[in-house]
Amino acid sequence: MTRRFDDKVMVVTGAAQGIGRRVAERAAAEGASVLVVDRSPARKDAVKAIRDAGGKAEAISVNLETWGGCKKAMQKAIELWGRIDILINNVGGTIWAKPFEHYEARQIDAELRRSLFPTLYCCRAALDHMLPHENGVIVNVSSIATRGLNRVPYAAAKGGVNALTASLAWEVAERGIRVVATAPGGTEAPPRIVPRNPNAAEEQREDWYKTIVDQTIQSSLMKRYGTLDEQAGPILFLASEDASYITGVTVPVGGGDLG
Repeated sequence: MTRRFDDKVMVVTGAAQGIGRRVAERAAAEGASVLVVDRSPARKDAVKAIRDAGGKAEAISVNLETWGGCKKAMQKAIELWGRIDILINNVGGTIWAKPFEHYEARQIDAELRRSLFPTLYCCRAALDHMLPHENGVIVNVSSIATRGLNRVPYAAAKGGVNALTASLAWEVAERGIRVVATAPGGTEAPPRIVPRNPNAAEEQREDWYKTIVDQTIQSSLMKRYGTLDEQAGPILFLASEDASYITGVTVPVGGGDLG
């Protein structure tokens, strides 16, 4: 096991489960002090697992769909460890799966709030603490579904994440901060502990969701979903000094699907 993150402070959003939790666990195993940011009660389980393995972790529950929540999360890391070296913006995910003509206005708004605003706000909040030190790395988790069926609002949100990554990287590159992103494809993960929307299944048809699954596999040259480690690995590479000359790009991690 390498120790790429010794003495680094890392904030990971959406870290109670799925890709975010795997990133947090692996980063802590490599020496990072990790702030697990998640509203799910499972955030406590994630912290316990990290500590039981000998790592350092704390948790906070905030609403990352608001500016106040994102600002509070970053301030918590400062209170705990005095700085933020790395921010992993992992919160997001499709809520509904259906053709665009079946989306209601409230659902469009919800998709954007879930998959764009947490990244946008957290980037802004982290800059307040990174820019004075002229040092830091932001890794945004986007999606190859910027070209995908039955999730147009989600695609638009993740397209915004890609644009944010490129534009912000350009602004802050000469001030010592890198901004990069990965675009995960379909990923095998345990069932969510807390659904993104408990009523979503009642508002969409099974065949609409199956279209997403079929398209995801067909678009992948490897014709399969990836694993949590296959997503966490590239995220942590981009967060590390191994990627010190990489900024402003979104790396597809979808078995050959470029999105």
